[in-house]
Amino acid sequence: MTQDRPPVASRTGAGDPPPAEAAAEHLRYIREVMARSGTFTAVPGRGSMAMGLTAVVAAVVAGLQPTPERWLAVWLGSAVVAATVGGWAMYRKARAGRVPLLTGTGRRYVLGLLPALVAGGLLTLALVQAGSTSLLPGLWMLLYGTALMAAGAYSIRLLPLMGLGFLIFGTVALFAPFPWSNVLLGLGFGGLHLLFGWIIATRHGG
Repeated sequence: MTQDRPPVASRTGAGDPPPAEAAAEHLRYIREVMARSGTFTAVPGRGSMAMGLTAVVAAVVAGLQPTPERWLAVWLGSAVVAATVGGWAMYRKARAGRVPLLTGTGRRYVLGLLPALVAGGLLTLALVQAGSTSLLPGLWMLLYGTALMAAGAYSIRLLPLMGLGFLIFGTVALFAPFPWSNVLLGLGFGGLHLLFGWIIATRHGG
């Protein structure tokens, strides 16, 4: 008399997802882990070069203005244009490379930029009200360099180096006469963006 064998357990339980769905879930998990632990690579090289060209034009036009108010208006207008161009270029590069902007390293990159940039905006308002616009070129470059170095901790190695360049230009501009500080502003936001933008576009694409 043969003894009945116990039923062999199925490898896929009744509540387990199909193999294809499980594989897709594992792939999503791996992507999330890589996004949290990797570096943010959607820094736009060509977008940075476009920002640099905007700054060069702004430095020339602002240097011809007869009053500090008109000088300030030129640079603030240039900042709006540059931020729009840079933000759009970053969005397009992140989308093409499937790099998330609001999660993982993308979120940390943006949060690294924001504090110093917000502080720069508030200090700009305070210095304009105090009539100390001559300090703005140095202040802008120092805080922008600080923002790049903070965000660079989660991004490519070139970014902190670019931030260091802004810190150097900002330090010199802070103690330079006003006409020269405008030239340094153009060299910083124009020259550094053009130089590093070209290197980023060559080495990291886009």
